[in-house]
Amino acid sequence: MLETLRNAFKIKDVRQRIIFTFMMLIVVRIGCELPVPGVDGSVFKDFFSSSDGLGFFDALTGGSFENMSVFALNITPYITSSIIMQLLTIAIPKLEEMQRDGEDGRKKIVAITRYVTIALALIEAIALTISFHRGGKLTSNGPAWLSIVMIITALTAGSAILMWIGERITEKGVGNGISIVLTINILSRIPQDLMKLFEQFVKGKTYAVGTLSVLVIAAIIAAIVVFVVLLQGAERRIPVQYSKKMQGRKQVGGQQTHIPLKVNTGGVIPVIFAQSLMQTPVIIASLFGAGNGNGFWSKVLRGLSQSNWFNTSQWGSSWGVILYIVLIIAFAFFYTQITFNPLEVANNMKRAGGFIPGIRPGKPTSDYLTSILNYIVLIGAVGLMIVAIIPLFFNGIFGASVSFGGTSIIIIVGVVIETLKQIESQMRVRYYKGFLND
Repeated sequence: MLETLRNAFKIKDVRQRIIFTFMMLIVVRIGCELPVPGVDGSVFKDFFSSSDGLGFFDALTGGSFENMSVFALNITPYITSSIIMQLLTIAIPKLEEMQRDGEDGRKKIVAITRYVTIALALIEAIALTISFHRGGKLTSNGPAWLSIVMIITALTAGSAILMWIGERITEKGVGNGISIVLTINILSRIPQDLMKLFEQFVKGKTYAVGTLSVLVIAAIIAAIVVFVVLLQGAERRIPVQYSKKMQGRKQVGGQQTHIPLKVNTGGVIPVIFAQSLMQTPVIIASLFGAGNGNGFWSKVLRGLSQSNWFNTSQWGSSWGVILYIVLIIAFAFFYTQITFNPLEVANNMKRAGGFIPGIRPGKPTSDYLTSILNYIVLIGAVGLMIVAIIPLFFNGIFGASVSFGGTSIIIIVGVVIETLKQIESQMRVRYYKGFLND
């Protein structure tokens, strides 16, 4: 990785792209520290520290959600709108036709995604501001409605600015802009979390115990990172053979290739879906001051909150782990089905004269791809489940209260690997030596 970055800085164009990306990320981090007018930051810090279910979203926003900064909503409205557009592309024929229209269709879908992002950001800003206002957590020197409008406008504008920055990084930077904005916010919390681990398990302990704690923590983090790297890069390659045919007096075709089926086809999306679905009721209850009683629904909310899982003082709330596992597996299969169509792949192969050795073209090929895909998706879902649950297990058993977990590690590793690949591809385009240069 260091060798790739060192070589990248030798190429002027790539160096300028890296510097541009770095400057944009500085703007992002500055915006995450700028408080929204009319908000008392200390009140929100106390509220977030005493509320369950908000740590996940605060980790994704790099602490800006807890600080109620202008970037409090972060890039999550854009991510949500992108997922919605993927689902609608399958459900609405007009959008599917747009997607097949090439570059023009892609631009139209991107424009619609932007509008949906603004709409989602506005809805989230209105819901948050009104709930905080009713809870008496806003400060205002003038009319209350004016303060509410100002906060809603600032939160919505902040999300739009982050979307614009992400697109500029994709266009003028190293690429993968939206993911990089999300990753830099997650990375910003890691030093604070490591300091918490140091104070909890190392500080004040004997030299032997402190050293052992550091080694154990480093080994666990390294093992999870290595496992995620292997999970992200694992794939099943399906061999494909193309028939030979005559064009004029020449015989063409006959080449061999493969279809790469990634083990972790859905990436981190199934985990995000599962966490969002389970944490949303907890967050809504926290905003309205509910969920602290002893009734049935309060127990349900405690079970949905990840902060209560594997807690030795309340094992009854760990039933949410089972639901979490089921949702991860279900969303892994669901997201794979909407992003990979075996029947379409089989038909395209048949039209191009391709076939899988030993498998007849057409429906038998589609059935074969479906069976292989179901097998590897299950393996990928189990891998995601392991990565997501291990940090939660240690948080519950040992009380290691940190914001980064399996989801954050998957996002960081995936984005770093993809960004390095894009930098390498840009270097190959601009610094290709060819066969004649040694």
